[in-house]
Amino acid sequence: MAAIADDEPPAVALLAGYRRAGRAWVAADAADHPAAYLIWDVVDGAAHIEQVSVHPRASRQGVGRALITHLAHVAAVQEGLAALTLTTFADVPWNAPYHARTGFRPLSEAELTDGLRRIRREEAAHGLDRRPRVCMRREL
Repeated sequence: MAAIADDEPPAVALLAGYRRAGRAWVAADAADHPAAYLIWDVVDGAAHIEQVSVHPRASRQGVGRALITHLAHVAAVQEGLAALTLTTFADVPWNAPYHARTGFRPLSEAELTDGLRRIRREEAAHGLDRRPRVCMRREL
């Protein structure tokens, strides 16, 4: 997955928009260095995880899971949303299999909302469909 690893991070302007909207969170390590971040949107009545990234030095420490748990609380309690959604690689161990262990389930083609279909088209246009992708949902 070298091509994906070499992909540019989201533009500062895009991240700033998420921050202004209150939909960008950063987890810091003990030295106050960024360890992970999560950005999200509301898509078809669900909190859609646009990106969750964990720095390799913080991997396998529950940092990404904590950000997703925080989103679940905010989505359910503050936003009144019924679910979390995301799109991810189907066969990468730290992607779909990981999310399945945390309560997400793969969606069938028939279950996809218009917004998730749009996101998948955008991902394909960006070249992310070189490996199998899946949309997932976790009820809140």
